This record gives sequence, structure tokens and C-alpha cells, in this order.
Amino acid sequence: MATPRLFRLKAQLVAAPSGPVADSMPIAKVRVDTGVFHLDQLYDYSVPEDLSSLVTVGIRVQLPFGGRETEGIVVSRASFADRAGELKSITKILSPHPVATLESFELISRAAEFYCCNPWDLIRSAIPPRVASVDKEFQSNFISKARNSKPTSSLFKSFSPFITCQDQLLEVVGDQRKNGSILIVAPDEKDVERLYTSLHPHFENVLPLTSSLSREDRYRNYLLAMRTEGSVVIGTRSAIFAPVNNLGTIIIYKESSPEHYEIRSPGWNTSTIAAMRRDLEGINLIFTSFTPSVRSAFLIDSGELKYINKRTEVNVQAFSPTEGALLPGRIFSEIKKALVKGPVLFIAARKGYGNALLCAHCRNVALCTCGGRLSVASKNLPPTCVHCGVSYDPWRCTFCNRDKQYLAGRGIDRAAEEISRAFPGFPVLISAGDVIKERVEAKPSLVLSTPGAQPQVDGGYAAIVILDATRFFSHTDISSQERARELIFESASLIQESGKVLLVIDESHPIVAAVARWNIAPLLKRELADREELKLPPMVTSAVIVVEAASSTQIASGLNKALSDGRLPPTSRIYGPTLLPKGQAKIVIHVAHKEWKQLALTLHELQRKRSISKKDLLTLRIDPYSL
Repeated sequence: MATPRLFRLKAQLVAAPSGPVADSMPIAKVRVDTGVFHLDQLYDYSVPEDLSSLVTVGIRVQLPFGGRETEGIVVSRASFADRAGELKSITKILSPHPVATLESFELISRAAEFYCCNPWDLIRSAIPPRVASVDKEFQSNFISKARNSKPTSSLFKSFSPFITCQDQLLEVVGDQRKNGSILIVAPDEKDVERLYTSLHPHFENVLPLTSSLSREDRYRNYLLAMRTEGSVVIGTRSAIFAPVNNLGTIIIYKESSPEHYEIRSPGWNTSTIAAMRRDLEGINLIFTSFTPSVRSAFLIDSGELKYINKRTEVNVQAFSPTEGALLPGRIFSEIKKALVKGPVLFIAARKGYGNALLCAHCRNVALCTCGGRLSVASKNLPPTCVHCGVSYDPWRCTFCNRDKQYLAGRGIDRAAEEISRAFPGFPVLISAGDVIKERVEAKPSLVLSTPGAQPQVDGGYAAIVILDATRFFSHTDISSQERARELIFESASLIQESGKVLLVIDESHPIVAAVARWNIAPLLKRELADREELKLPPMVTSAVIVVEAASSTQIASGLNKALSDGRLPPTSRIYGPTLLPKGQAKIVIHVAHKEWKQLALTLHELQRKRSISKKDLLTLRIDPYSL
């Protein structure tokens, strides 16, 4: 594709600045917040003499660009500009404190190249907004200490049952302290809070770094992480870019969680960024979870990642589901035995009451006149449309005109009703939706939870029941098996050593033996073999393009033409366009890993040409969580 000419200057030209220019290294190369996708290169600016001592790597500055004042971050100083002519001058220093290092900029550049995006899209996530009052708390004369180059290791540590994952991570952090500072990236704020509570009493300089903090606290902790040697930084996704002082180890906590994938553009993944940092900075990289993601399993299988798993025995029983019944008949005696010893945890797939309403006579799906499905919010409320909110009181089947309802999609509230009737006399506790319980007492009770909201209990649960476990494996997206395995293993880990895991699933399902032996390897090898046969990720690198349906055919044709002309790698496979809701369509491209860089250059150039033409940018996701 032709190289665009618009605004390709390496410098912004203007008449000479009013004040004297710095005598030494008078040029600053700046990453500028241009607000335009294709203006993504570094720009040269002159450094006024009176600001010269403050203009260092990572300093935020204000400068003129395109007829307005905007923000930039200094990447380096130079003696000469890339071209002749007078340069625009930096207007002022926005903060005396560096917020990035040379390694930070190199990481952002590599990530922007891989994800085909403007580097400032990553900077916006990586560096928190400045708070002037916090700036005053710090001295500006500090030097960030880089870690001495040492042999690095990359491993996956699988969590064991009967011990909380926080306690197991505490041991990992203790082992890694000798290597320098530690950066832990967790899926969400709840995990960060739990880890902070666990680590703070044992280590100094434990710093949380999440968007749920106040602007002041987040910016303060970010600056402290840059200045404090021997810190333990715990954060969510964006913390993966944090320039931690003397960083020795990165730990990706619960690596298989979908929360490690950034929702906003460009949709980066913390594990991918962590691997880039490992290669760039020479640091240790540790993945932790109950089961590896398929991407990690691919690296383990290829020998790039060492797998550490402690085999153990877990008492597991499977009960084939009975049609229409929440609990199979044989499971009742096991639950009653467990309730004598302590609490029993039930995992339900959905929150709410009744999420799918059918006619009890003809099994016709109950629909609103607008086409939306009807759901039941609670026992005494009439069916309501999930789209337009219209209630049907009384409700009658549009096919057979009968009024008897059948709830096919039981929510956790409905499950709680049925379970409390089956085991009367025990308190019922629900952890779901807006009411999530962190802990429950270690006494006989019925605890119901949705995935991810399981409360902890001292000593573990007497029994754990996974209701309708087949449902967790039956979603249509490519990552459903991965999510189901992690959910079941994570829930099973909360059991007492003498307790039982009760799965409502066919006895022949391989997950039963996997949990009993605490060994997920056979399931992972089977899925890797299936994906190898079908040439699906992680065997290939994937790119997903989402566009308006009206223009999708034209874009797909252009990509196919580029493939036939040899401008795309020969291993590229283009699928689609496939229609999506709201008038959109998607195009999927697969390519061999070793040829991704060539495809990335083409996709980035396509985005640049659309930006120059003032067309809407494509929604582009590289190696997304699910296709």
C-alpha cells in the first residue's frame, strides 16, 4: 500500500521561539497526544533553556500541535533534529516527575506494533492522570533503578486444593522477593483487595494500583512504585505497564480469566504484554491459576513454559442429571451427610429467578409481541419481557392458550427456593449479583453462589455441588471449555480435605476424573489436538475486524485481493464477513505466528489510510479472548 503523505513531518515547523534554546541537547523527541490515528510517530520540539534541566525522559509537557495546545511525554533528548528548519518549542512542564522510562516506551512501541494501534491508546491506559496536589508530595530528583540482568524463568504454577489461592501466592511472592520488586496483575478489584489483605501483613511497600482507587491514591501509588525499591505492586490490567523500580518478577494471577483482556481498544491481553516485558527487561514471569488457559497450554506443550502442578486426590462424585429436576435423586443423601459437618456450597449458572419461560404443556418458548423472551423476576411476579419490559398478567401460551408455566432457565433465586424446600431447617445464603459475600461462617448452612462470587469459609466446605455442570461446557464461543474447567477447579479447591465435590453431570465426562486426580493435562492435550487439526488459536495468530455490514464485503474483497497479490502472508486465511447484530459484520483472519508481523503492518496501514480519508476506524482485535 502507498505510504500516506499527510502530516508525515518528523518536526513541527514554525518561526524561531521567543526565548533562547538549550545549549546542550536542544531537541526533545516527544510522544504527542495528537488525537488522530495516523499521526502516531515521534515529533521533534526545541527545548527552551529555562526548561532544559527539567525536560528528561518520561516528563509530561505541554506543546503546540495542529493549532492547539496538547499534552506530550518526552521520550528522549537529542543534539540534532531529523530535518532542517525551525521547530516549535515546548510550552511548559506539566509535572516535574517522570511517569515513564525508556523501557516503558519500548514496551509501548512493541505492543502498539503487535496490536496495530496508536501508541497513545496504550499510554492512556498505562499512565494514570496527573494530580497536582500529589506532585507536591514528591521530590523530583530521583533515579529509577533498573534490575541487573540475570537468567530469567517462565513458569505456570497451578493452585492446589484445600489451601486458599491467596496463601499459595503468598509463598510464591516470598520465594521471588530476592529477585527485586514484584508486580502482580489480578483480574479484578475484588482479587486485588484479597491479595492486598493477604500480603500486606507480611511484606513492606505493598501498593495497590487499580482504577477503583481515587485519582489521588492511584497516581500516588504509581509514583511510589517508580521510586520504591523492593515493592510489591498489585493491580488490575493496566498495571502491567507500570514502570516498577528494580522489577524482578511479574505474576499473572488467575491467568485464564477473561478479565485479563482489555475491553477498550486496542483490546490487549496482560499475558502477552507480560511476555514482551520479560523479553525486553529480562525479568521472571510466573503465571498462576487453577488451570492453564489454552494459550498457556500451547506454550507448556511447546516447552516455552514450565508447568508446576501438585498432584493430589479429591473426593469427587458425579450424578447424571434428571430431566426437569434441579437435583438428581441420589445426591440428596450426600448433601444431608455433609450438612452435619459444615456448610455446603451450590454453584448455579445464572443469577435471577427464571431466565427462560416455556409453556408447561407444549414447551413453546414464551415471547413478547416485540420478539423478546419473557423472564420471571421472582415467585410472585408475572412474566416480563427482557427487551421492552412489558408484563403479562395473566400469561397464556400463544400456541395452545394454556397458562401453566415451566421455568427452563432456573436462576439462583429459584434454585434457592427448591433447595431450601429439599433441606429445611438450614439457613440459606446467596452470593450473587449486587450482593456478594466474601466469607461465610463455618457452620451447617446452604450457600448458593454464581460463578466468581463463591464465598470463602474457614476450613473449607463440607461439600460443593456444581448444579447442571453440563451447562458451563455448552456455550458456543471457543473459550467456553476453558472457563468451565477453571470454574469447576476453583470451586472444588474450596472443599475440606474430608469433603466431597458433587458434580451434576454425566459420570463419563472427563472433567470428573480430572478433578479427582487434580490433573487437567489430558483435557488440555485433547483440546490442543482439536485446535491443531482445525488451525484455530493458539496454533495461529488471529485478527478480528468488526465493520459496518454495508462495507464488510468490500473490505473482505480487498483483503482477499491483497492475499492473491502476495501483499498478505501466504499462510493467511480470511473468513467472513459474518453478520452481527446492530448492522455490523466481522471478518476473521488467521496467520502463522512467524508471519504475524507482515500481516500487522498491512492492517495498521489499512487503519492509517482510513484515518487519512476521515473514515471510521475498523474495530480491530488481535488474539481476542474468544472468536
